[in-house]
Amino acid sequence: MFFASDNAGPAHPSVLNALTQANDGYAMGYGADATTLSVREKLREVFEAPNAMVHLAATGTAANVLILSTMANPWDTIYCTAVSHINCDECNAPEFYSGAKLTLVDAAEAKMTPDALRAAIEATGVIGVHNAQRGPVSLTQVTERGTIYSLDELRALSDIAHSYGLQVHLDGARFANALVALGCTPAEMTWKAGIDAVSFGGTKNGLMGAEACIFFDPAKEWEFELRRKRGAHLFSKHRYLGAQMQAYLQDDLWLDLATRANTTSARLREGLAGHNAARILYDPQANMTFFEAPRRLHQHLMGAGAVYYVEDGEVGKGDPEGILTGRLVTDWSMTEAGVDQFLALLRD
Repeated sequence: MFFASDNAGPAHPSVLNALTQANDGYAMGYGADATTLSVREKLREVFEAPNAMVHLAATGTAANVLILSTMANPWDTIYCTAVSHINCDECNAPEFYSGAKLTLVDAAEAKMTPDALRAAIEATGVIGVHNAQRGPVSLTQVTERGTIYSLDELRALSDIAHSYGLQVHLDGARFANALVALGCTPAEMTWKAGIDAVSFGGTKNGLMGAEACIFFDPAKEWEFELRRKRGAHLFSKHRYLGAQMQAYLQDDLWLDLATRANTTSARLREGLAGHNAARILYDPQANMTFFEAPRRLHQHLMGAGAVYYVEDGEVGKGDPEGILTGRLVTDWSMTEAGVDQFLALLRD
């Protein structure tokens, strides 16, 4: 009953086996190995983007900040929502790597709205050299509240950004979960919707630690490579990143794992929806669910072994009827039995 984070789950056995195979013998370093070169071509095929710039990084934060620092000048601002991962969970790394500031754009259920984005852009640089200048837009898909941008929503935001000459970055730490939920192709959720660059996540979906940085226009590839090296994110034994990503893409494993996570999350929500003391928040569509419940219910669940995060208060202290918000995240390894055990506790 571990629902704290999809970061906490195990790596898939196929990934571990790929790492073992990659450990045999010698291979060129710094991304020049045959496995990494093959993965780059495979990702171009997956995204229907034969000219895309594709490079690997070990963490989602590295992928996000290396892309954004390539997109943004130090005097720019990066547009994102208040609950975006780059604002809430990356310890100012986007600012550190890019030198730019973040401008927080109003959101509905953690999704940036077109009117709010346009207003934020229009308010930037109004007194010329004395202000931050307009920079890239960063969208989180799946959002940090478990909601998903539709293809039309992505396109509308991208159109606004492009109308001002700005680029759009997609933080896809849970890219596969969103893709499965929308039932679309990677191309449809990225460059066909106006996305200029994507952080293609794998660590939350069965990898030990590997992400892909993809620019659909490779014009800034050399700058990206320099920033990656200068930022200490160019792995010498790069084949171990490539091996993970190769296993991830093999036979659509990445989609299968995301489907498993989404399915168990839907089962969890179905059970929560039937409980008279719990209320599901937002409109969760992938593998993350927020719910409100009295402190006494959280105490009961956690006392019986359920592990998840609770916001806005301590579970062990306070009014038993006080309402607290819980976050439940499923990963690929969560079983129906684990979900049913949690739901049985709800019914007690």
